[in-house]
Amino acid sequence: MAETSLAANVKPIAAGAHVSAAAFLGSVPVFALGDGAVLLVDPQGERRIALHKDAAILVATRAGKRLITGGDDGRVLAMDAEGSVEELVHTDGAWIDALAGRDDGSIAWSSGRQVSARDPQGTIKHFSAPSSVRGLAYAPKGYRIAVAHYNGATLWFPNAAAPPEVFAWKGAHLDVSFSPDGRFLVTSMQENALHGWRIADKQDMRMSGYPAKTRSLSWSGDGHWLATSGAEACIVWPFKDKDGPMKKAPGECGARRVKVSRVAFHPKALVIAIGYEDGWILLCRLADAAALLVRKPANEAHDPVSALLWQDDGRRLLFGTSEGNAGVLVMP
Repeated sequence: MAETSLAANVKPIAAGAHVSAAAFLGSVPVFALGDGAVLLVDPQGERRIALHKDAAILVATRAGKRLITGGDDGRVLAMDAEGSVEELVHTDGAWIDALAGRDDGSIAWSSGRQVSARDPQGTIKHFSAPSSVRGLAYAPKGYRIAVAHYNGATLWFPNAAAPPEVFAWKGAHLDVSFSPDGRFLVTSMQENALHGWRIADKQDMRMSGYPAKTRSLSWSGDGHWLATSGAEACIVWPFKDKDGPMKKAPGECGARRVKVSRVAFHPKALVIAIGYEDGWILLCRLADAAALLVRKPANEAHDPVSALLWQDDGRRLLFGTSEGNAGVLVMP
């Protein structure tokens, strides 16, 4: 497995706390940490900013040129690459459960059943979901938001008078994701399965057989493939055809005797970064399942990869783990 190694191209970083998320702000890598801090790694060195004091960062995402963080202090904050911070939301203390961001700076967040959307001009709209919200995602085109909740998902158009559009399927839906071409909507579920819909006609698509929950989803740049965690390999579903994965077997790569915890498709190539529950990271080529080693921890331990993200041009990969280990891979 992975006889060729890229480990020499990795710069290790001591994050010091659970890595909740990673992002690039321009060329600057940033890590959102469970202890409420954000770590910036720029040419001048590492800077640690105590963003949510005495609170944990539960969720984080990039929106435009800023990192957006949500904490168990009920606050949503925005920070740029210079470390300047703006408070966008301060609830009555209710936890921020989910976040989504767009390149134009729009953000959406949820707390319990309440979903809010803030456009680039700062106008905020609200929507009450049928039950507590676990996942949010912006559509690739148009100003609409997917909301995952119990018994399905809802497409909400904050600026439209039309009522939200419900995509029903029994069970608890967690994460939610649009395909890059906007044709499909996919959720992970409390049970060990995914559910999908063809948006045009709400055709259901059941993707089951996982030994564990699937909490990491990543689309190929062309939208033809969906990589997922939840098994002892990266499970990849085909979505090129109009029926998506129906009546088709998924592929797999990076098989090990350890469950996959995070996946991230390269933005320009059919290569998947795969993080495992023991801290290993591999790059796997979809065409032939050939693998390259990125990270092999010195001590075999339970240290799940909790964040995995490519730079938009695919030249660098950020990773972080539950035990506070992190790093940057520079592609040769």
